Amino acid sequence: MSNVLFRVDLTKPMEQQDIPGHNRWHPDIPAVLKVRPGEVFRIEMKDWTDGQIQNNDDPSDILHVDLTRVHVLSGPIYVDGAEPGDLLVVDLLDMGPLPGAEWGFNGIFARENGGGFLVDYFPEAAKSIWDFQGIYAVSRHVPGVRIPSLIHPGLIGVAPSAELLDRWNARERALVATDPHRIPSLANLPDPKSAVLGTLRGYEFDRIAKEAARTVPPRENGGNCDIKNLSKGSRIYFPVFVKGAKLSVGDLHFCQGDGEITFCGAIEMSGWIEMSVDLIKGGMAKYGIVHNPVFETGPMEPRFSEYLVFEGVSVEEKTGEQRYLDAHVAYRRACLNAIEYLQHFGYTAEQAYMLLGVAPVEGRISGIVDVPNACCTLALPTAIFDRDIRPKG
Repeated sequence: MSNVLFRVDLTKPMEQQDIPGHNRWHPDIPAVLKVRPGEVFRIEMKDWTDGQIQNNDDPSDILHVDLTRVHVLSGPIYVDGAEPGDLLVVDLLDMGPLPGAEWGFNGIFARENGGGFLVDYFPEAAKSIWDFQGIYAVSRHVPGVRIPSLIHPGLIGVAPSAELLDRWNARERALVATDPHRIPSLANLPDPKSAVLGTLRGYEFDRIAKEAARTVPPRENGGNCDIKNLSKGSRIYFPVFVKGAKLSVGDLHFCQGDGEITFCGAIEMSGWIEMSVDLIKGGMAKYGIVHNPVFETGPMEPRFSEYLVFEGVSVEEKTGEQRYLDAHVAYRRACLNAIEYLQHFGYTAEQAYMLLGVAPVEGRISGIVDVPNACCTLALPTAIFDRDIRPKG
């Protein structure tokens, strides 16, 4: 086994770990580890909520989860020789659950606490627990399905520069200002509450906690992209914005559907990742990878040959209003169509919603040029069910 550089104790919050991680983005959060290009190492991580969700049937922990706490990340990791303008190459070699923590959770967040993609239809909290059985996960809360493993980090990224951080905060403040009282909010602005900043203490902690960006959205540094295909064998090319790159990782998922639509939308878990790093000097300019990371998918993915594919177009489902090539509305319609269909096979709407979040469904922008309707599709693999769910005459 490779060297375990970052260990976690699941009974302790992140700031009390032997090596504390962090839950904000800021260039001045000190690195807690150092690796060399070519080095292979293992990182352990807690689930994204820092252990707030319990393995039981009560969704009150989902209802009351402290979202100023998320996401707890393992790192930052200083990569020797990395300089702004380079590309950091990260190979995800292997990953899995921590011993004694072979379970995960999915949740629907209440409107007043983050909501989700379909919050107008599912405004109340709900939870499902998933038990790992080798490469599969099963749930007492969503029976009749077996979800194959597609373990991946929902969140992996590098530190922003001070200039990039300023741009993030300025553009997100401007967005929130357009509707400052909206619930859920349009963006999550810097908030010192529940901030974890590695080894920082005192005045520097207070200063950075007021400036540091929340980890909720994906940004130019990677971050919370929730890309299910970043699984075993994947390679990521990150633009480097600060000396040492300061790589961090967390929010491990057992499996997830495209869109992670319930927000707490994958099978969330604690676990470990084995990885290696390398550098392409001057790679940002050489390859034009300057705005967002680029990645290669690995070979280890579940393979399905049969799907039910649900379509959606960009017409508001409640008002009938025509929207111009709006992929957000079209994908929402596709998800709602799938949820309505699954209710005819004994699932509640909430169960169907969570199922679409955890199963490896394939989301597509299938048409984006035929005015006025965008067409999005959601492909649901039929083999995950213990019965045939296809329409029959």
